[in-house]
Amino acid sequence: MAADPSAAAAAADPDGPDAVRLTWNAWPRSKVEASRCVVPLAAAISPVRSPESLASPPLPYPPLRCKPPCSALLNPFARVDFAAKIWICPLCFSRNHFPPHYAAISESNVPAELFPQCSTVEYLVAGAPGSPAPPPPVFLFVIDTCVIEEELEYVKLSMRKAVALLPEHALVGLVTFGTQVHLHELGFSDLSKIYVFRGTKEISKEQILDQLGLAGAGRPGFPKMPQQPGGPQINGMHPTAMAGVNRFLLPVSECECTLSTLLDELQPDQWPVETGNRAIRCTGVALSVAAGLLGACMPGTGARIIALLGGPCTEGPGMIVSKDLSEPVRSHKDLDKDAAHHFQKAVKFYDGLAKQLVSQGHVLDVFASALDQVGLAEMKVAIERTGGLVVLSESFGHSVFKDSFKRIFEGGEQTLGLSFNGTLEINCSKDIKVQGVIGPCTSLEKKGALCADTVVGQGNTTAWKMCGLDRNTSLTVFFDVSPSERSSQPGHQNPHLYIQFITSYQHPEGQMRIRVTTICRKWVDGSTNTEELVEGFDQETAAVVLARYISLKMEMEEEFDATRWLDRSLIRLCSRFGDYRKDDPSSFSLHSNFSLFPQFIFNLRRSQFVQVFNNSPDETAYFRMLLNRESITNSVAMIQPSLISFSFDSPPSPVFLDVASIASDRILLLDAYFSVVIFHGMTIAQWRNMGYQNQPEHQQFGQLLQAPHEEAQIIIKGRFPVPRLVVCDQHGSQARFLLAKLNPSATYNSAHDVAPGSDIIFTDDVSFQVFCEHLQRLAVQS
Repeated sequence: MAADPSAAAAAADPDGPDAVRLTWNAWPRSKVEASRCVVPLAAAISPVRSPESLASPPLPYPPLRCKPPCSALLNPFARVDFAAKIWICPLCFSRNHFPPHYAAISESNVPAELFPQCSTVEYLVAGAPGSPAPPPPVFLFVIDTCVIEEELEYVKLSMRKAVALLPEHALVGLVTFGTQVHLHELGFSDLSKIYVFRGTKEISKEQILDQLGLAGAGRPGFPKMPQQPGGPQINGMHPTAMAGVNRFLLPVSECECTLSTLLDELQPDQWPVETGNRAIRCTGVALSVAAGLLGACMPGTGARIIALLGGPCTEGPGMIVSKDLSEPVRSHKDLDKDAAHHFQKAVKFYDGLAKQLVSQGHVLDVFASALDQVGLAEMKVAIERTGGLVVLSESFGHSVFKDSFKRIFEGGEQTLGLSFNGTLEINCSKDIKVQGVIGPCTSLEKKGALCADTVVGQGNTTAWKMCGLDRNTSLTVFFDVSPSERSSQPGHQNPHLYIQFITSYQHPEGQMRIRVTTICRKWVDGSTNTEELVEGFDQETAAVVLARYISLKMEMEEEFDATRWLDRSLIRLCSRFGDYRKDDPSSFSLHSNFSLFPQFIFNLRRSQFVQVFNNSPDETAYFRMLLNRESITNSVAMIQPSLISFSFDSPPSPVFLDVASIASDRILLLDAYFSVVIFHGMTIAQWRNMGYQNQPEHQQFGQLLQAPHEEAQIIIKGRFPVPRLVVCDQHGSQARFLLAKLNPSATYNSAHDVAPGSDIIFTDDVSFQVFCEHLQRLAVQS
């Protein structure tokens, strides 16, 4: 029997051609039935996933919109009357006439946006004749010099590689900071010219521009001037702003030598650090200067502030700890007890910075490389609202930083597809309301009839701004069912619901594009037709949506108990959709679409998203930012890592995420997203230490040792941020990276039952088997 190519494609790409995954693919018609489903009605969408996945090349003409207030775009689900040249919108049922340039439309001559397979299409937004060329990408580097000489050398090396990878027309600027902020005038090549800003107090955008001689540039209502013939091809701008570009932001081709000289001369901050004190570091002022400069020179144009931070801010706005070493950096316990004195003030500062950057259309990326915390928990609002990238590592010399930093600038297969100035609009059928979005975006406060009363994340709007987005960017949209009286009457019920996502964005090549994704799903009567609900359940998406939802609740609600909430939700779900005889736990079973869900929840309860103990606030903020922006497949790996076994007896194969999977003659490969662990069993490690792999008669052993490393490199190559690679042996100190993720089916209490060569975990946590026994007992009681 021939294999189904569409099934094979779905297996290779679980997100499908539309890059949209829903928790439920059949929706209940009523609010009550929706609440009984327990898992929210939500969609995870990757707005600009790789264009190669689209069924059609970009369309070189503008899309057709339905009449206001609907404004949905023409899509394959529209009904078309070819004789009358009319199309009926599937969302609002309005009748729309085709414009004259669609006069040749017929059943045998259909535009691409009406092809059934083109539920996602992309349009090229052509500029008016004579309009300026697309603006170049802008990269403003902000480098922390309060680091030791060795760390600064690593930074310089990475910067040189980055500049070499940039396109020649890309604009580059440089800010360095320590006790003071230094803005380097790259356009003054005769000698090193620097503008210095004090780091002790907050400085307004106007003060920054006055000091730079750019007063007035970038302000609302500031007039733009026509492009001068022969001048740089940047959107027509006022001469003052143009002067700023020529002084501080230069094309790579013009400033590569100057930048190289500046990096050679760059030294660690010279300000003396007293004994018992931290270095004086004014991160907040440095980012304010960078934001002010970009706001004056490149308002509304895609630009990134790339901050390389080596420690906590100890002075001025954004300060997270005093310079006195006797004061520790805030912990989760301090935040819970409201004992983090600088936290709220710093968050307020970064919230203001986020609003400024969003209004300018600019992105904040942060690369934090330090053993101490740098303030990611406070910066989270600015990074997430602008759609910025974030990487957390121990040192600028660590592969996590070096390889991740390089990936931003790489082209070809390795490119991240960094895009700018995105907006997402959502249209949907009348009986659906939008509660909000969790992910790297900001509300545009476009209120209307489609906004739900209940708000989740960025709500009370149907449009969001994404200053920065890439091929991996994912947003979670929460919906509510709100049937009208007319639609709930027999005879007026439409069997299908429609949701349309419209993303306009600046492509990495510079031109503006509009991507339209329209999805269609079925309405079902949840009270009588449970089977269709069950068939349409996506357990991976559901687990990720719940993880993102509880992460938000843990940040917003002080007394929220995530573990108890998850337990209750799982019991309700199993009681609603499980198959059992009342009060008989042994009769309990779940449909295959739900079979992995208890396992996901078990691992989510134990994950770093719920158990913040032993993690710093910076690490927790980092984990949650990546959980909120990555694809469903990547997010599942964060919640429930995958484990692959390599042995002589069998080919590489997945094994249970359980301590029982450890064996002395096995190599295990753990992919926990943030780290990739290669774990050698005791016997394998002994043979390796004896050098058997180097002997000709033991070539097979050498191949066995090499196989997990090759697999690990494939994982690392396709991921951003680059994960940490840990190579360890059974009973070694770093074996904890694996043991912490495994189900504790064998603990110190049950050591007598352990198979020879296996291992135990020293913990009082319940095992998955005990967890399921309790779940079954409670679910059949309801």
